Amino acid sequence: MKAKLILEDGTIFEGKSFGAAKSGAGEVVFVTGMVGYDLSLTDPSYAGQILTFTYPLIGNWGVPPKDVWESDKIQVAGLVISDLTSVPSHWQSESSLDEWLKDEGIPGIYDIDTRRLTQKLREKGVMLGKIVVGDHDVKLYDPNLTNLVAEVSPKELKIHRPIVDGKLAKVHGLKIALLNCGAKKNILRNLLARGATVYELPWDYDPFENGFSIDGLVISNGPGDPKMANKSIAIIKIALAKKIPTFGICLGNQLLALAAGGNTYKLKFGHRAQNQPTIQVEDPERSRRIGSKRCFITTQNHGFAVDEKKMPHGFRRWFYNANDDTNEGIIHEKLPFFSVQFHPEASPGPKDAEFLFDYFLNEVKKRTV
Repeated sequence: MKAKLILEDGTIFEGKSFGAAKSGAGEVVFVTGMVGYDLSLTDPSYAGQILTFTYPLIGNWGVPPKDVWESDKIQVAGLVISDLTSVPSHWQSESSLDEWLKDEGIPGIYDIDTRRLTQKLREKGVMLGKIVVGDHDVKLYDPNLTNLVAEVSPKELKIHRPIVDGKLAKVHGLKIALLNCGAKKNILRNLLARGATVYELPWDYDPFENGFSIDGLVISNGPGDPKMANKSIAIIKIALAKKIPTFGICLGNQLLALAAGGNTYKLKFGHRAQNQPTIQVEDPERSRRIGSKRCFITTQNHGFAVDEKKMPHGFRRWFYNANDDTNEGIIHEKLPFFSVQFHPEASPGPKDAEFLFDYFLNEVKKRTV
């Protein structure tokens, strides 16, 4: 069936429909990674967006089992690709990409010149757009006007205990609160693998008001404008006032900055893929340095950034993007508060920065001895 990708400026890309035979709208963005489409599609940070893969061959290994996804469903509003693999080949494959999108009710369009589309988005910035299948037109939709965090966050508290030798650990270990604003599952996996008991909190669940005693706080990734997550920001402010070790990831970097009195802004076309070069700033006091002026290749997925012109009091730049010099992390000069704009848990992408989970938990241990 014929389909069209129509951008808000009137530009039309003609292609063919796959996945769900329905129209859909959202913010059109692009990702430059060559692999990991299944993990990207299930990343809650992509909620409300029509995702474009610049790499032409998508669907090669089909769809793996649900337990390796980054959430329980496809999160994107639509998918744009150049070439669709109809016969995948992988020992874990359970269906094709086309079948998966059909099952999840997500529209896709292929046979599109994704390079030309990406060039346009880089020049003009990300745009609103819609995939129109047949004659079923829909209105444009701006996801940034919606509190997407509230939509993708869990509705109830969950407690996770680490598994040791195939059994639940008897010793609870460190008690870490994960403020789930749309968390990828690999954040939870990394914390559990290091022996922490994780209290997975909805975005608006105040652990202090509900009598939880926690040793540390992790603020997850998530979609949309960070300023929409006002209840999350309020919870983070309480944690900072109590001097609880706090570690932000992706959206968590922006939320920590806002809670500490800083500001955020929308990037022209954002950073999305697992090939983003990020450089660490050397600590002038050398007391908390964990690698000096080193470049890490990281997974990223964000359209907003921390405004370094309005850096929160007591914080400094910790990481920056080698491509455009924008902020990729902040750290407090004295207190155990820090965050990164990239994904140390990868999935997809390199594990260059996974050591940050160890760094965080070591900071927590220092204050629980």
